[in-house]
Amino acid sequence: MSSVVKIRNRLVGDGQPCYIVAEIGINHNGELEIAKRLIDAAVLAGCDAVKFQKRTPELCVPPEQRNLMRETPWGMMTYMQYRERVEFGTKEYTEIDHYCSQRSITWFVSPWDVKSVEFMEAFSPVSYKVPSALVTDLNLLRRLRETKRPLILSTGMSTMDQIRAAVNELDKERLILTSTTSTYPCQPEDLNLRVIPALKAEFGVPVGYSGHEVGLQTTYAAVVLGACLVERHITLDRAMWGSDQAASVEPSGLSRLVRDIRVIERALGDGNKRVFDSEIPVMKKLRLVSS
Repeated sequence: MSSVVKIRNRLVGDGQPCYIVAEIGINHNGELEIAKRLIDAAVLAGCDAVKFQKRTPELCVPPEQRNLMRETPWGMMTYMQYRERVEFGTKEYTEIDHYCSQRSITWFVSPWDVKSVEFMEAFSPVSYKVPSALVTDLNLLRRLRETKRPLILSTGMSTMDQIRAAVNELDKERLILTSTTSTYPCQPEDLNLRVIPALKAEFGVPVGYSGHEVGLQTTYAAVVLGACLVERHITLDRAMWGSDQAASVEPSGLSRLVRDIRVIERALGDGNKRVFDSEIPVMKKLRLVSS
């Protein structure tokens, strides 16, 4: 088992700077220009990567939900039509790949089905993330392991036994877990941040945090508790239409998040108690008795 996993040119895990992922997900609402503006916000904030979600609607939408009517910014449509409307295809991901290269930021996706993995393999992604909803989809996990790419496994709405079963299907040398509660937005009392060190102790792999709460305080606490990777949903405006927007961070908040995580990292230090050079003049002035 490894305490460090490499994603592109960055090591993630013990002793490394926190890897910060801006989760665009489907907050682009099917609009490539919105996706680009969100990428720009992640670059400006200093994030390490942006992440999208990739689905095959005919596989991911249950039959009983396909014809349910939904009010959308584009008018009334079935849930299936809505899912197809917001899904990016080859044209859009080719442009995203080019744009992220221009902006020098890593991108990857959460694939929701095996067909989506096959689709994304054409882009040689640096990693994949397994959504919490698919922790128990062993066929998907096995296909992802076959890619031999680093995997990030979210653990929302999962028992420890379900997490153990998922981890047993994956290559621990390429695995990062994230502590997650799948509520949007999530109340602080449901975050259970002490799961972060518990997951690390049991599985011996890098453990991060994927948050869906409102505000930034609890994400900072996750870093203090040892999260080596942080993922937060981002949006241009939390009032925008979409199921994930209210649990997302706006560009100004994203910049504060990255800035403050870097300050926290410097403040945590290495745990070895010593006298700092900056203390010596004060010590000479104030300490009257030396041992």
